[in-house]
Formats: sequence, C-alpha cells, structure tokens
Amino acid sequence: MDEPSAHQQVPPGAFGPVSGPVGPELVELRTRRRGLRGVIAAAAIAGVIGGGIGVAGGYLLADGGNGSAALTQHDPVTGTQIKSQTGTVQYAATKASASTVDIRVRSGRSGTEGTGVVLTSDGYVLTNNHVVGNGGAINVTLADGTTKNAKVIGTSPSYDLAVIKLDGASGLTPAELGKSSSLTVGQQVVAIGSPLGLEGTVTSGIISALNRTVEVQGDNGQAVIYNGIQTDASINSGNSGGPLVNLDGQVIGINSSIVSNSQGNIGLGFSIPIDTASRVANELIKNGVATKPQLGVTGTDSQTGTAAVTSVVPGSAADRAGIKAGETITKVGDRTVSSFADLVAQISSNAPGAKITLTVADAQGANRHQVEVTLGSEQDEAAETADYDNSGSRSQAPYGWPYGSERYGR
Repeated sequence: MDEPSAHQQVPPGAFGPVSGPVGPELVELRTRRRGLRGVIAAAAIAGVIGGGIGVAGGYLLADGGNGSAALTQHDPVTGTQIKSQTGTVQYAATKASASTVDIRVRSGRSGTEGTGVVLTSDGYVLTNNHVVGNGGAINVTLADGTTKNAKVIGTSPSYDLAVIKLDGASGLTPAELGKSSSLTVGQQVVAIGSPLGLEGTVTSGIISALNRTVEVQGDNGQAVIYNGIQTDASINSGNSGGPLVNLDGQVIGINSSIVSNSQGNIGLGFSIPIDTASRVANELIKNGVATKPQLGVTGTDSQTGTAAVTSVVPGSAADRAGIKAGETITKVGDRTVSSFADLVAQISSNAPGAKITLTVADAQGANRHQVEVTLGSEQDEAAETADYDNSGSRSQAPYGWPYGSERYGR
C-alpha cells in the first residue's frame, strides 16, 4: 500500500496505460460552469454509463433503539431549534467532532489512515472506499479516545464510499446529516479529519462551486466519477471519508479528493454530496451492496463539446428511449453536458429508476429534441461508472488516486 512514485505508471485499466505524473494528489476536474470549461489535463473520454450515484435528499440517520439503521428526512435547522452559538465554526466543529472517527487499516507492515462519520449509535460508520477497500485489520479511534476494531459491511467502488461496523459499539453520537441540495456557493463550511495523522483537525472555508464533475482513478484502474462539492477548506492526506459540515454542524459532504501540487493542498478540495452518500450508505447497511443507475450508452467527448454516443446497449434505458449511436447528448434536464465524463456525473446524481429528460442532437449538434428516460439499475460491485471502450485515449492524462488517506509503513 505504498504511495506510487510521482512518475510511476498506473496499471493499465479501462483507460489504457497512463504516462506522466500520477501521484495520489492528482485528480482530473471537468467543469460545466460558464467560463470554466477547460480541464486539468485534457483528454478524450470514451466509456459506458453503467451506473452512478443516486440522490435521495438530505437525511438524519435514526437509530431506533434496536441498533437497526433507517434514514429519515431531516429539514434544515430553524432558529428556534438551535443554541445561541450556532452558525459559527466553533459550534459546527464541536457538534460534528463528536461524530467523527479516525480509521487506521493495517496490512502487514503498511497501512492507510483516514476518517469516518458515525451514522448510528451502535457503530455503523461511513467512509471512503479507498480508505478501507483494500483489506486489512481496521482499528477505529472515537472522539473520546476509545478504540474499536471494525469490519467492512459493504463498499460502493463507483462512488468511493464504504460502510464499516465497529465491534461492540453502543451509545455513540450519530452525525446529523443535512441536505446538499440546498447548498449555495460562498456558504461557510468546516472540514474535520485526520490530516497527516493529526486526529480531530478542524479547518474551515467556503463552498467554492457546486456540481463539479470530479474524476479520479480508483485503486483498480477504473474511473470514479462524481458530481462534487468544491471547497477551499483545507483537505489533506488523512481527511478522506471525513465530514464536510455546514455551520449548523450538519454533514453536507464526505471529503474524498483534492487537486494538489507536491507541497499538498492548494485550496481545491472535493466532497461527495451527502444526498448521494446517504442513499448509498443506507443500501450498504441494509443489503451489504449498493445500486447505481444505468443509462446504457458507450461514448466519448464530441467535436461540439458535448457527449457523443458511440453505441447503445440493447434493452437499456437509452435504447428504450430511442437514443441512437452517432447522436450527442447535450443536456440532462436543464443542465448542459460538456463532456462524456460530465454526462456520467450528471446521470450518476440520480437514483436508479429516476425519470429524467435528456436533450439529444445529431453529431453536429443540430436537430435537437428531448427524450424521457427511466434509468435502469445495477449493483455497484466495481467502479464501472465509465467502462471505457477503445475509441478513447488516456495516454496524456495524469490521472491520480483518490486523495486524503494517509498511507504509512515501515
């Protein structure tokens, strides 16, 4: 589990071999916001939309007394519900820290350290897949310093999420989960975690942007693509799986990756929206596996700056909607699609079975028309959100690993 060197090639996967620097601090960022349509490390993309993240709104994980977990809707806190100090970094940090844990995974002489969020009083904890997904003995340190062993309940490789269960846990303080759908750019946020092994570290900043198409290379060479929250709150190695919270102390994102240079954080951090993470976590707790939506197209970046469809999976949601190879997809709902990865991220922000409207055009971007699509569903057993076909090239893309888990060894 040693860190790859700055010039080590990522093992060939669906992207093909990667050349150039691929250190764990690198992610590729594609944006849909006006004036920011460039990419960090431009590259053509080709792939199959086989699944993605689903959204189920903001939730508070309720523990019904028998240890079973259930997601219940939680509305934003009102002025009559909060104490006088709410709305400050200090309040948010104090409240959320009680539900934040340090996670160490030991495998032989090396290991990984990250962060987690307590979901239930009996010890279900949400973290990143890249923190615990490679196996090993898991040891968790609670906010009061107590340590517990833990086991993996289930993982969601496509979304870099996992749920672990602490042995013999009771009386823990579950995190209060907010609604990422209600966030605004410029809103103050707080990140909590164990950067560089420093447990319980609190940093603050703002939401820099919403709906960023964030793309990182997972441990198995497959793409992890999600519609992320961008923040300038300092996120570093060891923060992975930890909470991004609003000033009411409600978790609104799970910290997952950053763009960085060799010196560390440069103010570009990304979190998985809690609306997504809560749906996935609930499925993992209940079933041990999560689901992801399926559109059923392979594609690449189009010449017109959208997503080009190269083939359609027979019987898929796209096939039933009448989408054909050679067409381009220019919008999901009212949001413009700027690349194939962008399409993947937008589709993945819906739950399986969701009904969405796609704007479809010909290869030149003309003859636009709308189609209604009911997304399919499949189990998320591998990070195949974009199962790349041979029409794309990744040879110049400096893809990195999901960043924020501190690797250690001797």
